[in-house]
Amino acid sequence: MKTFYTSDHHLHHSGMELSFGKIVETFEMPTRAEIVLARVREVGLGPVETPAEFDIALIKRIHDTGYVDFLRSVFDEWRAAGRDGEVWPYSWRHRSMPPIDTPPSGLDARLSYYSFDMAGSITETTWRAAKRASDTALAGAEIVRNGARSAFSLCRPPGHHAGRDFFGGYCYLNNAAIAAQYFRDQGAGRVAILDIDYHHGNGTQEIFYDRDDVLLASLHGDPDFEFPFHLGYARETGSGAGTGYNLNYPLPSGTDWPRWRNAFEDACARIAAYGADTLVVSLGVDTFKDDPISQFRLESAHFVTIGERIAALGLPTLFVMEGGYAVELLGVNAVNVLSGFERGSA
Repeated sequence: MKTFYTSDHHLHHSGMELSFGKIVETFEMPTRAEIVLARVREVGLGPVETPAEFDIALIKRIHDTGYVDFLRSVFDEWRAAGRDGEVWPYSWRHRSMPPIDTPPSGLDARLSYYSFDMAGSITETTWRAAKRASDTALAGAEIVRNGARSAFSLCRPPGHHAGRDFFGGYCYLNNAAIAAQYFRDQGAGRVAILDIDYHHGNGTQEIFYDRDDVLLASLHGDPDFEFPFHLGYARETGSGAGTGYNLNYPLPSGTDWPRWRNAFEDACARIAAYGADTLVVSLGVDTFKDDPISQFRLESAHFVTIGERIAALGLPTLFVMEGGYAVELLGVNAVNVLSGFERGSA
């Protein structure tokens, strides 16, 4: 399996985040990608290649043009306003406020409009890092489209919390969604996204919620108690043409392997019944028992089984890196999924 990776991911590093009332060192740090890359090389998973540059128009197939332009320019606006440090929003729209159809003109109002949390800031080079993460996803999609059985896009920053026109949860561009749209644009009739990150892929859901050409199946912590909250309930099944094509599996705190596996098997069965041409896996391994910001109880060996089961779907598959913050075993757990897939494909 070929891995796509770029050192440009180092261009984004928030350094800190607000977490449960404390300012702490961010959990989403550059060493995460390096740890996974080291494990890819240690086990000899396959060649590692730097992704080419892809046209920004492919990003705009998923993300609103105004939002993309905002990400590209907001740091310069921040500096022009005489502000030091990183770009942070400090307020958000409340449900009591009437909806608005166009972004406001003021800098802070637009930061509120285009974001939903304080998990990650925007630095001078965040846009470049996010753009290269999307290139990494697209490079993997390209070789799968051209006949490769699978590819691994080692994306950082991650993407599944980013929606059409908002960032949050460490995510700025939705790498998996951009790849899924690329598959559709290149001729795939139906694409399935399997999101196995501990946290609900709220951005991916928002992007595809009214579409029947991309099926999303997401296993995650119940939004009653877990970030990003408010979305990810089982009752959210899609709207309009997309009704029935959004599958959420919210699971309680402390979920162990048997309970998680049951939901996973149902998701795999639904993907098989959907008749997808291609599969995109949002590969989060923060379901691991020792993850510092998650509450599931999976062990390292379980990730091998997950990879084997995904392989049994028999679909051309792109793995896109998302979360996982137990850094000591992050590489082992992520690559266990990929190695399991390779074993199941043999």
